[in-house]
Parts: sequence; C-alpha cells; structure tokens
Amino acid sequence: MGNAKRKGIFAGDDPFALAQSWLDEAVKAEPNDPNAVALSTVDASGLPNARMVLLKEIESDAFMFYTNYGSAKAQEMDAAGKAAFVMHWKSLRRQIRVRGIVSREDGPQADAYYRSRSLQSRLGAWASDQSQPLESRAALLGKVAKVTAQKGASPKRPPFWGGFRIKPLEIEFWADGAYRLHDRFKWHRLQLSDDWVVNRLNP
Repeated sequence: MGNAKRKGIFAGDDPFALAQSWLDEAVKAEPNDPNAVALSTVDASGLPNARMVLLKEIESDAFMFYTNYGSAKAQEMDAAGKAAFVMHWKSLRRQIRVRGIVSREDGPQADAYYRSRSLQSRLGAWASDQSQPLESRAALLGKVAKVTAQKGASPKRPPFWGGFRIKPLEIEFWADGAYRLHDRFKWHRLQLSDDWVVNRLNP
C-alpha cells in the first residue's frame, strides 16, 4: 500500500470509495454537472484529443460512462485500449486524475442505463451520427422526427451505443493548498492485478 500517511479527506484504503465520497461532496457543492470529466484519448497518429463527458458510475474497480461507439473518442479508445480523465471541482478546490485500461460495456448493464434515460435522449442516440459532419441543425431535428416515428415510445438501445469502463493503473487525488503547496496522493500499480502503492507527490 505504500508508506504515504493519509488522513482527513485523503483517508481510506479504497481509492474508488474515496473517489465516490469526493463526488458525493461535489454533488452538494457544484452548481452544474459535478460528474463531468475531461476525457483524453489519442488518435492513430498519437495526437491527443480531450472533451467533456459525464461519468455515470463509480464501480468497485472502475469508472463508467456511455457514448456512441462511432464517435471519435470511442474509436480512439478501442484502438489504444487506454484513456485518461480528470475531474475538477472549483467549489471544493479538488481534482481526481485517472489513467487506465478501457473496455466496452455493451450488455445488460448498458441496456438498463439506456432505459433509464429520457425518451428524447434515447431517440437522440439513434438519430446522431456522433462526430460526423452535419449539414444543419434542421437536418438533425428531421432525423430525430423520423427516428421517433420509426422507434416509437420504447426504443431499444442502439447497437452502436453503449458504455466504456476505465480500470485505472493510476489515480491521483489533488487538493488545493495554501501558497500553492497542494496536497497530492498518487495511487498506482503496474497491472490491474497488482496491489496499490500510494505516494505523496510534491505540489
């Protein structure tokens, strides 16, 4: 586990439980989208990409979000098998950084989450060719209307839409400190089967 002594907001032996507790605090403090993360991937040439997505679940060993599998981020994650993200909360002056291994979630769990979304969001998932060129917003709305007529009030999850699970090799918890002397604790392991090692980092 490492010899870093952690107390207060950094205490605990489970980084996923710790991340959940920080997110729970952010839900009470952040005015908008406390579960927003800046997701980073790389394309075939190694050029980085970053965009905001909404984290939907912190599991016992992974972080989950959902997207269109035809999107640039999905294609880049499928190709590389790895991704990173950062969650930043201005209200708490904290952030969590994650780097890890990516896999798809396109089974019953994805079906259940899809059913939990609003009807408009479910139909929108069918209508949008995410990341592809779009002639106009009117064209998109026309496609939504067409899909609505075709799929009705209870559309099934599109085969091109589902979840991604990130299992971390690194998780860093960061909190703002006086005089820019921030507190940073990095949990890391070489493989998913390894035990975590925790180190305090210089600010």
